[in-house]
Amino acid sequence: MTNNGSTGLGVLVGAAAGAVLGILFAPDKGSVTRQRIADQAQLQKDRLASSAADLREKIADTVSSEKNTLENKVESIVSDASYKAEDVISTLEAKLKELKAKNKKYKKAS
Repeated sequence: MTNNGSTGLGVLVGAAAGAVLGILFAPDKGSVTRQRIADQAQLQKDRLASSAADLREKIADTVSSEKNTLENKVESIVSDASYKAEDVISTLEAKLKELKAKNKKYKKAS
């Protein structure tokens, strides 16, 4: 994404520089040339603002998507941990029951 942003910025700067140089070397009055430069600057500003808005939207979409993915992973981990905890508790309860039975046998034998 950084490479695309740098490339896009380079293209915009190059286009702006080319437009300005072309206008400066054109045989027109100074006022006309200044107006063309102002128009080109406004056009480039609008293009840059549009590109920035598109980039902002893409970033927001990516963040939202990653957030949802992370939430799903956390939910899955919590669910797995809950099932494993239940298995451990069941195993411990069975072991406790077994130990109590053995303890009763030892008490009767004594």
